[in-house]
Amino acid sequence: MGVVTDSTTEFFQELGRRGREALLEKANGSIRFDLADGSRTERWFVTLDRGDVSVSHKNAAADCVVCANRALFDGIVRGEVNGMASLLRGEMTSEGDPAFLVLFQRLLPAPAARGGRTDDVRDQR
Repeated sequence: MGVVTDSTTEFFQELGRRGREALLEKANGSIRFDLADGSRTERWFVTLDRGDVSVSHKNAAADCVVCANRALFDGIVRGEVNGMASLLRGEMTSEGDPAFLVLFQRLLPAPAARGGRTDDVRDQR
């Protein structure tokens, strides 16, 4: 059997391999993602140092901590779900400095535009 990978794991591994992100060259700090999958919580710890990005599974204090369901976060990193909208709907929570969450959003794929979605506010007008 081969190694099974998923969207979230691929996203964080690729982020760690890139190592440097010009979009974050003014950022210094850390953000931890606690992703719940049933009774298990997977943690991804991202350190930002003036554009240098490192990724690990550390369970350490961070400047910002994001808690979400693993399936929801998979949708976010695939560009199927808007992370900020999920945060505003309470499907995802954030503690600490929200500036890191806003900065991190720059690394996420933009949600794909879809017509006919029932949860799209424009469709409900």
